[in-house]
Amino acid sequence: MAEKHPLVSVIIPTYNRERLVCEAAASVLAQSFQDFELIIADDGSTDNTEKNLERYTEKYTRATRPRGPVPRPLHGPVYEPVYLKLRHSGMPGLVRNKGSQAARGRYLAFLDSDDLWLPQKLELQMRLLQTDTGNPLLCHTREKWLRAGKEISQAGQKHRREGDIFADALVKCVIGPSTLVVEKAFFENHGGFREDLEIAEDYELWLRMSFTQPVLYVDKALTIKRAAVRGPDEEDNLSAKYGHIEIFRIKALRDLIDKGFFSSRTENHTENYAKNHAENYEENHTKNHTENYAKKEKLAREELARKCGIYAAGCRKRGKTAEAAEYEKLILLYSRNP
Repeated sequence: MAEKHPLVSVIIPTYNRERLVCEAAASVLAQSFQDFELIIADDGSTDNTEKNLERYTEKYTRATRPRGPVPRPLHGPVYEPVYLKLRHSGMPGLVRNKGSQAARGRYLAFLDSDDLWLPQKLELQMRLLQTDTGNPLLCHTREKWLRAGKEISQAGQKHRREGDIFADALVKCVIGPSTLVVEKAFFENHGGFREDLEIAEDYELWLRMSFTQPVLYVDKALTIKRAAVRGPDEEDNLSAKYGHIEIFRIKALRDLIDKGFFSSRTENHTENYAKNHAENYEENHTKNHTENYAKKEKLAREELARKCGIYAAGCRKRGKTAEAAEYEKLILLYSRNP
């Protein structure tokens, strides 16, 4: 039987955003769904982040929950916000993982410190997660993109957002971290975010999760992306720092293929299904899933080859012939069947 009001652990990773992180926290405290705990994971900020957050912590504790644009709830445990001061790493995956390790909730939700939630964000997602009969484990929402206060049109963003999104997730990051609610056990079973990727750590995790698991989606813009330099397919200021981000996706996807992630999932599914359903073992079930996973692994190799081709062409255009030749070799390698 599903819990009536399962606890959600909301994790806000931040670094030197003393004003924005307080506004992000305020948008969490104003949620109509109030069965949550708030965890701020600070990646070693050197500004006034900790001091400014103390005001919100005191207000939150004194008033139990601050009065926002929605009525105060009639239910829900009270948890004092948790502030984690970490040693600076610059690795967003590591910071989010540290927050998740401190979480007490059945579900995890992430909110980047320069983003905001609309008041019904958690309520609508948790309602969907609790009523869907397909044993859902993760859910995301539509986003509203703002640049310098002006909305950015997403009319050109054509990709699958619910169900089996793996093929589209290979091309680019199709789930915004600030939109996600995921069951903690599922998140932990997949190892959380990679902690050694400065960019594309979210892209990499969505691939691992969506390889076998369908995704739920709330088709409402409940998450506001408001960084002035970001667009629907950019990665914060890091894209400006490196000038490109595709090389990080290439690395993430290449590692998954080279380390046998996709092939091992196919083999494990076959073995586990046969073991756990010994009495009602269905050969067709195993065969269908094995074929489906094999097709997905082939798609992954083809997408990696395509990405390498685009990157190699860019290298040649910039006169980096040695690097271009290296990635052209990879096109041939990953175009072959495993």
